[in-house]
Amino acid sequence: MLDSTPPFHPMKIAGADVFADSRIDVRNPFTGEVIAAVPQARPDQVRRAFAIARGFRSRLTRRERARILFATAQAIEANRDQLAHLITSESGLCLKDSLHETARARDVWSFASQAVLQDDGAMYAGDIGGSAQSRRIFATRTPLLGVISAITPFNHPLNLVSHKLAPAIATNNRVVLKPAEATPLTALALAELLYEAGLPPEMLSVVTGEPRSLGDAMINDPDIDLVTFTGSVGAGKKIAERVGYRRLVLELGGNDPLIVMGDADLDRAARLAVQGATKNSGQRCTAVKRVLVIEDVADRFAEATLSLMKRLKTGDPMDPDTDVGTVINARAASTIAGRVKAAIEGGARLLLGNTPKGALYPPTMLDHVAADCELVREETFGPVLPIIRCPDDVEQIISMANSTAFGLSAGLCTNRLDTITRFVDGLDVGCVNVWEVPGYRTELTPFGGIKDSGLGHKEGVLEAMKCFTNIKTYSLPS
Repeated sequence: MLDSTPPFHPMKIAGADVFADSRIDVRNPFTGEVIAAVPQARPDQVRRAFAIARGFRSRLTRRERARILFATAQAIEANRDQLAHLITSESGLCLKDSLHETARARDVWSFASQAVLQDDGAMYAGDIGGSAQSRRIFATRTPLLGVISAITPFNHPLNLVSHKLAPAIATNNRVVLKPAEATPLTALALAELLYEAGLPPEMLSVVTGEPRSLGDAMINDPDIDLVTFTGSVGAGKKIAERVGYRRLVLELGGNDPLIVMGDADLDRAARLAVQGATKNSGQRCTAVKRVLVIEDVADRFAEATLSLMKRLKTGDPMDPDTDVGTVINARAASTIAGRVKAAIEGGARLLLGNTPKGALYPPTMLDHVAADCELVREETFGPVLPIIRCPDDVEQIISMANSTAFGLSAGLCTNRLDTITRFVDGLDVGCVNVWEVPGYRTELTPFGGIKDSGLGHKEGVLEAMKCFTNIKTYSLPS
């Protein structure tokens, strides 16, 4: 079982507690209090972690890996309350959202434990083509035989870390993980659970600290074979410029629309809009960042949505009844407020919110938002629901939806199959959900975007396992 968080928490290199000359404070976004301190890793310590990983070659069988993965899923379930409180204390997310995250993370490890048992090969006939021979060609997947560098953001400190680690362990790879400096405690707690489940320490090291102090250590170490990064577009592009001749998996931002057509059940669409915009304090790459609504139904939709937004309870994230906690810090709240103010100055109507207090940013709703203002052109990472009114023209709405630099997900509210088909074909995104929020998925299914949302590689347990392996073919006489 997990112990309560100590005021100082060491990082883990190959399972051992490691200290550093300097520390960084981890603060509770709601109270501002320092809840822990973690080491500021030095580049030489990161180098050591990668060297240890490179020198170890896992001999875990599929059965052994499945056992470790499933034991981790069980440990997350057994420690659900402690993990949820830890997530809330370092991220400011409300307890409801943190409990939901632990359930999602449990699924990641459970699904990985099953996926590792599946056959991952294929067989091809050799007696085809111009040089037909009586042979069989086999394809099999092998680990990278190197080391994965995994870098994760603050907004899902358990689930996004799980999406890096579980597929890597399932494929017998080694990982050096750097969690976000604002939320490192959950990742360190998860590492403890993994070691207790039987993971060889050499397969996972967790280094903590601010990226600028680590320099290029997490992306240019000679022992890195693959870098997997989830985070901002700016950081992702910098990594892409500097990572060199290595595999790179980027899961970056989103500017996800919820599209509400004239035939939609507006009460149902309103519920999806509010859920999609405010869960996780709106700090999700797949959150509803803008609602494109047909002009003829926009007034009724706005009225239904505003009624639901007003019912949300904000405040102390540890209160089990709170619906929306804080954003990650006061600076983030100020950035959101500034974008909302600029949208209002550009003609939008503020219907609710935009009254930040420290890191608390309340659910905020605007109508008549210009489609090209910064609030909806960029990824605004907070519980804001901007309504953009549109003509009843599918092609024009597709053009508006595609007008930003992002291409992650979209939600669609309509019952017409011909309209659905046109949107699925026309939207430049990695995922379209009909009568669901843009972020709907399971932890098993492929996930990822195009354009500034990513390079087209997918996460999700099965796709990540493919990214973390090499395909080797061999042939035999048949």
